[in-house]
Parts: sequence; C-alpha cells; structure tokens
Amino acid sequence: MNKQILELAGVLTLAACVVGSGIWIVDVEHRSRQLFIKTESLGRELDQLQIEWGQLQIEQSTLGTPSRIEVLARKRLSLTVPSDNQLVVVIEPTH
Repeated sequence: MNKQILELAGVLTLAACVVGSGIWIVDVEHRSRQLFIKTESLGRELDQLQIEWGQLQIEQSTLGTPSRIEVLARKRLSLTVPSDNQLVVVIEPTH
C-alpha cells in the first residue's frame, strides 16, 4: 500500500509538472506573439519616419537655396543690390 501511495504521488507530481509546463509554454507563446506584433508596428513606424525625414530633407534643401533666399529678401525685406557709391571696402591691416 505504501508503494502504491508513492507511485500515485509520483504520477500526480509528474502530471502537475506537465500541466505547469504546458501553461508556461502557452504564456511564452502569447508573449512572443505580442512582441512580434510590437516589432512589426515599430518597423512600420520607422518606415514612415524615414519617409518623412527624406521629405523634410528635400524641403530644407529647396527652402535654403540662395536664389530663393534672394527672392525672399527682395520681396519681404525690400533689400536691393547696393550701388557702387554705397559699397565700403574694408582692408585688414597687416601685422
């Protein structure tokens, strides 16, 4: 009878271990799927941010061209090219 109780206890222990490991595997799989979904989402966000960064670089290069700056200076600030008598030449003294 003692032997039967020990065998039963062993079987129940093994069964509990099998159930516990099964639950653990399900939990790990669930977390793995959640992390995969998050990774994919972040990958899509990265792609969108890279596209936006490229567009901003193009916009910056377009807005910073010397010809555009000159046009804006003439229109908004009413700047003009100085005449010859308005120019002052400064010569750095030699040491």
